[in-house]
Amino acid sequence: MTTPVTELTVEMDADGFLTDPAAWTPEVAESIAADEGIELSDRHWDVINFVREDYGKTGESPTLRRITKQSGVNTKELYQLFPKGPAKKVARIAGLGKPKGCI
Repeated sequence: MTTPVTELTVEMDADGFLTDPAAWTPEVAESIAADEGIELSDRHWDVINFVREDYGKTGESPTLRRITKQSGVNTKELYQLFPKGPAKKVARIAGLGKPKGCI
C-alpha cells in the first residue's frame, strides 16, 4: 500500500505504519497526524522525538508504559495528546512500526 503524503509518497503496511522508518520526515508526521485529526503541538513533538530516539536505541517502538515512564509525559496527558490508543498513534505518526502488545 502506498499513501501520498504532501509531495512525498511513503510505503505503509496494511495497518497504516511506515514500512521504512528511514523514510519518515517531520512533514510525513504532520500529514499522518492530520489524517488522525491531530494538530501537532510542541508537547506532541516531545513525545514523537522521544519515541524516535528510543527506537534508535532499541530498534523497537516503545510501549505505552515505556513512553509514560521515560518521556516525562504521564498517562493522562498522553491520552489527551493522542486519544484512543496513544502508543499506536505515536508510533504511526513517528514513522515506526506498531509497538509490541498493541492490538
